[in-house]
Formats: sequence, C-alpha cells, structure tokens
Amino acid sequence: DYELCEEWGHLYPVPREDLINLHREHLLHLLEMGDMEKALQLLKRIEDPGICLAISEQSLDQSPNLAASHFLADYLTGHFYANLTTTRRNEIQALYMGSKVLLTLPELSRVNYFHLSSRPLLMLEQLLMNMKVDWVAVAVQTLHQLLAGQEIGFTVEDIDNLLSKYAEKALNFPFALKEKRS
Repeated sequence: DYELCEEWGHLYPVPREDLINLHREHLLHLLEMGDMEKALQLLKRIEDPGICLAISEQSLDQSPNLAASHFLADYLTGHFYANLTTTRRNEIQALYMGSKVLLTLPELSRVNYFHLSSRPLLMLEQLLMNMKVDWVAVAVQTLHQLLAGQEIGFTVEDIDNLLSKYAEKALNFPFALKEKRS
C-alpha cells in the first residue's frame, strides 16, 4: 500500500506534509519489520533532501525500537550532519552512542535501560549502580571507541571521572574499625 501511494505521489501533486507523513509511516513500518535495506532504499528514493531530513527526524522523534533508533541516528549523522543544529547533532550522536552501548548488553536486559538510550553517561552510571561491572567494561570500551575525535557534549574524561567517583565510593566504609583489647 505504501508503494502504491508513493507511485500515486509521482503521478499527482501531493501536499508536502502528506508526502512527509506517507514516507515517515512507510519508513517506520519498514524499520519495525527489521528491513533496514528497504528503509535505506526508501530514503535514497526521496529526491528532496529537506523532505528526507524531515522524515528521518520525525521518525527518530517517535522513539522507535532500538535497532530503528540506531539506524536513524546513524543515517542522520551520516547524511545531514551539516544541516543539524549543534544541540540536535549532540542529541542524535548521544542517541547513536547510547543505542550502540545498548546493543552490547544482553538482549533480555536491554529493555531495562532503553529509556536511557539518549543519555549514555546516565546509562553507564545506572549500570555501575546495579553492579553490572562486566557490562560496564564493555560499555566503556565501546564509548571510548565511539568518542575518538567526536564532540557530543561529554568526553572520555567525563567517563573516567564517573568511574573514579564510583570506584572511590566502593572503597568508602561508613563505619570505623574498632580495636580489640586483650
């Protein structure tokens, strides 16, 4: 049905907003089905870059599933980096990194941290508080690789400071040791 509507749009004038809505719904449908290749082909078929940007951003703002969020964040930064405001660019890159970190976690645990996908540092802190040290190690390694040469609102030093803070807390003892008297 989406493809038929798309063909109809080539034959008859369709208002810009309706065209954006059609393509957005089609894109979200393809992403929900897990068909990233067809989603990419759909985005390539859209000739007007402004419409393509609007579709991609609106789709991302609808908080699709993890794989779709990752795909859209990657697409937006790869194709429309210069068209985005600095704030929006940082949001999208943080979402990309957060979704990449989520993909390193065990599949059954991802749902517990999905709400933090746009805030990778907070996700890292939550993992630390939940004592998921092995997961933190993989997450930190992933973030270090992704942050190389990137500026997105936080740095490798921020990650190191967070780890130092929790390492210090792990060594704090809330009571004084008493001496035994003989």
